[in-house]
Parts: sequence; structure tokens; C-alpha cells
Amino acid sequence: MTPHDPRVDVLVVGGGLGGVAAALAAARHGLRVHLTEEFDWLGGQLTSQGVPPDEHPWIEEFGCTASYRELRDGIRDHYRRHYPLTDAARARPDLNPGAGWVSKLCHEPRAGLAVIEAMIAPHTASRRLTVDLRARPVAAGTDGDAVTSVTLRSLETGEEYTVEASYVIDATETGELLPLTGTEYVTGFESRAETGEPSAPENAQPENVQALTYCFAVDHLEGEDHTIPRPERYEHWTAVQPEYWGAPIISWTAPNPRTLETSHRHFSPNPGDDALAVTADQSKDPGDGNLWSFRRIIARDLFEPGAFASDICLINWPSIDYFERTTLDVSEQEYEESLDDAKQLSLSMLHWMQTEAPRPDGGRGWPGLRLRADVMGTEDGLAMAPYHRESRRIRGLDTVREQDVSGEIRGDQGARSYADSVGIGMYRIDLHPSTGGDNYIDVPAEPFEIPLGMIIPQRTTNLLAACKNVATTHITNGCYRLHPVEWNLGEAAGLLAVHCLGAGTTPHATHASPQQVSDLQALLEADGVELRWPDTVHGY
Repeated sequence: MTPHDPRVDVLVVGGGLGGVAAALAAARHGLRVHLTEEFDWLGGQLTSQGVPPDEHPWIEEFGCTASYRELRDGIRDHYRRHYPLTDAARARPDLNPGAGWVSKLCHEPRAGLAVIEAMIAPHTASRRLTVDLRARPVAAGTDGDAVTSVTLRSLETGEEYTVEASYVIDATETGELLPLTGTEYVTGFESRAETGEPSAPENAQPENVQALTYCFAVDHLEGEDHTIPRPERYEHWTAVQPEYWGAPIISWTAPNPRTLETSHRHFSPNPGDDALAVTADQSKDPGDGNLWSFRRIIARDLFEPGAFASDICLINWPSIDYFERTTLDVSEQEYEESLDDAKQLSLSMLHWMQTEAPRPDGGRGWPGLRLRADVMGTEDGLAMAPYHRESRRIRGLDTVREQDVSGEIRGDQGARSYADSVGIGMYRIDLHPSTGGDNYIDVPAEPFEIPLGMIIPQRTTNLLAACKNVATTHITNGCYRLHPVEWNLGEAAGLLAVHCLGAGTTPHATHASPQQVSDLQALLEADGVELRWPDTVHGY
């Protein structure tokens, strides 16, 4: 555990993309920052959860903050400096190391980690930023409506320590500080009466949350046998077949997210496709026909012959979405049992792929599929952390609803515009199957803005949200939960703390004052945060 100051300007709990962005923003303006993370790696969904960045089609030109672009450029430079790329691949300014169809920048988790560590290095060296890994929040101190401190426990030693801070930023994956601090929040599906959303149910469903996933990586070595032992829950998981699925979930079949029709995909390792020809634009082609190349994170043909014996494929498919029960506001035992069950689902999928999966040549199974534990940095081969798609969400000063961003509702108006915009983002409203038995909800969204009020709780005065715990609804979480938006949320939270400490004001006073909002926006823009979309950009 890193030596730490008992009191700092900003405490950031949660070291995912939002937490890292918040800590960087505050530290580069000279604040003393303490950043904690439950797992061994910073980076959250980009690294410890193993999810290549889900981004909009215009990401190479605009639509993200300058520091997020620094992260993306750094990942490409990491491969150019350290990997034996072919001359053609090295020359590509839009290098996509995995040539995956899900993202224009599919890469190994460790590459993202290396760049994040380089970005924070000047601040940790100067001691403006202290980072504690393997630490979880267990308690919080409050004084009226203010959070005075957070107590954390080292997962290595069991030691507990308390950090006091002027501002506390909750960047945890599930909004862990909200119940600890008594901050009002909501879980699951709100009712239509509350939100007015056409896709909401008549009655609230607080336990109805999106699936979580344990991702993993594989390569394929023809002629070798890397079959894992049969998982304990294999019989259970191979028999699960939701009514709306059209097949067992462990199969190449799943609902099409946009049409909900049964869709049959295929799987062909190392297909020998033209890796340089992959465009990775899901507004034109979802790219999930061959699941191998969909989330591929190393395309061996982009590297010198012999550098890689196989492509490396990241498995994050509908077949390993765990939606049997919620993991929010349950006992620690229930939480751990659900995570173990989710791991069993992922391992069952791998075992099925190795032994029973139908092959295009009429055979069954690919025993040469090798679980790449080294890629994920774990002993069991699964991602270090579960990919939570949905969190506890603050009841904020401004809640983004379906009618604020839906292309079907907004029409030619575009998404709702906010005078207090602190950033922008874009992704379809993409909800995975949920614990309440819902199928996908996937509808077009318009390029949207991030209102200041969605990161500020209604009551708590110095706690800010910087991950999936911002004031979305269950529905709009589906477009505000992805990589560049989470980074922007965190950066906005960090810069709001900078503004408040510098001006001697508060988040609520800033939100209420057009002049203070303007001052904050000037700070954001000076740091490279885009606040508005070009008028020519529309959703898909």
C-alpha cells in the first residue's frame, strides 16, 4: 500500500477510465489527489475488464476530449515502438492492432494499462497523485450533507485507513460510495410514470439490471489440445435457453440487438482476412458475422511473420452475458456467488467451444483454443474484473432520459442541448438482456451532450459521480456507459473540483450560476474538452 496523506484535495475512489481521467484532471492543475482501485490494474473496462473501446464512427476526427485522444494515440504509439509491425501496418495513422470490427482501436488490455501508467507517471513522481491498488471503500464519514472522509481496506493486508478530502469522486463500477455516504440513488428500471420514457415499464423494477460479463482471451493453435476441465456448472449453462433467445445461450445463436430476430453467427479462427481492410464502423456494418474477428485484439498478419502464432480474440459475446440475478444491493455472499456463477458461464462457453461447438467443416470443437491468462493478467484466465454494464445511479440535478437523446423521438431536432454542457458523447441506446427477463433494447440515439447536473447529486454537496453512476435512467445508461463518455465524465468531475476549490464555490452553486457555468466551461475547453457537436453530425 502506497504511503498516503491523511487529507487531500480530491479523493477518487475507483480507477476505471472515469477515475483515471478525474485524477489526471485534478493533478495537472496542482491539486493533491488520492486515487484508489480495487484491482491490480487501472483502466477499468479498457484493461482489467478486457473490453476494447466502444466508440462512435467519428472518433478519429472529433468527439472526445484531448486527454482521451492522448490515450488513444499513446496506445498506437506503444505498438509502433515496441512491436514488430509490418511496414504497411506501421504506416497506418489509424492503426488497429487487432483489426477487430467492434472498434477502430482493438488492442490488448496491457497496452492500455501501459499508456495509462505513463500518463499518470509525472503526477505520481511529484506526489501530487497517490495511487492505491487493491483497496475497497468500506465506510464513509459525513457531516450533514457533506462527505468528510472515506475509509478503505487493503485487499492485500486487511489494513483499514481513512482519507479526508475536500471533494470525493465516486468512480467505482457500481456506485459503491452512494450507500456508504447516504447519497440518494436509484437502481434498475424506473417506471414510465417517473421518467416519461416510452421504453420504460409501467412499474419500477429496481432489481432489473443489465447483464454483467467476465471476458476472456483466446488464441488458436491447430493440432494442439488446450481443452480446459469441464466446469462444475457446465450442464446448467448449456441447458439455459431464455424464451426470447431462439437457442441455448451457449451457442452461435442470439437475438439481433436491433431487430430482436434470431441471428446465427459463425466462428472461424485465424480466417486469413485482410486485416488492413477492416473499417470498424458499426454504423455501416456491425461486423459480428464471424465472432472471431469481431473483438479480435491481435491480428497476426499486421505483425512480422512468426511474431504471433495466432490472432488473439477477446470473448465478449451475448453467450456469456450473466443475467440470472442482480449484483446490486445484495449481501457480500450473494455478490460473490453471482460472480462465481458468471465465471462458470464464461468457462462453460470456452469448454463448449473446445469440445462441442459446430465447425464450418462439419466437425465439433476446437481443442486448439488456448485460454490466454497472460493477456488478462489472472490465474484463472478470465478478466481480472467483471464488466458491469449498470451501476447504482445518483439522483442528480439533471437526469438524462430517453426522450432527451432518442433519434426516434427527437427527429430532426437532434439531442437535447444543455446550457451547462461539460462534454459530448455518442453511442446507440444499447441495453443488454437483463435480470428482469428483458431482451435487448437497442434504438438509435443522436450525438448528445453531457449536462453538468448529471454528475452532481441532488443533496450531497461534495460528492461527484464519474462512472456509470451518473444521473442517467436505466435506458439512457445504454449510451452513457462507454469508454470515451466515461472518460469525459471523469474529466468533467475532476475539473469541477478544480473550479470549486479555485473559486471558493460549490458544485451546486456552480450549477445554479450561468457565470460560474461559463467559467467552468472555459476551463474545460482550455483543457481540450469539446462541449458541442458539429451541426452536420447525426445519429445511427
